[in-house]
Amino acid sequence: QVQLVESGGGSVQAGGSLRLSCAASKSISSINKMGWYRQAPGKQRELVAAITRGGTTDYADSVKGRFTISRDNAKNTVYLQMNSLKPEDTAVYYCHAIILSSWGTWDNYWGQGTQVTVSS
Repeated sequence: QVQLVESGGGSVQAGGSLRLSCAASKSISSINKMGWYRQAPGKQRELVAAITRGGTTDYADSVKGRFTISRDNAKNTVYLQMNSLKPEDTAVYYCHAIILSSWGTWDNYWGQGTQVTVSS
């Protein structure tokens, strides 16, 4: 199991930047993939960015070129640097981890979420 704690959310004007952090309770080098999802009011939760244990990254088309996901294994933390923020980026952002268990199942873990609000 792993606990995930997000921080860094807040309110910012359009064009501004925020950096989200996700601190894991165990070594992230043992976690197969970590990522950030977001959910806006009335919408489904969607993948924003992900990074594998090997360092491969993936981004939603809507954030490519503006957001960067990174990891610091020494701090067991994953970051999401968000630049050129737009009002449509407003959502609750959730940290996610997926781990292959010893039973061969893929187990999903979620943080509690952090609010990001971008005003025009």
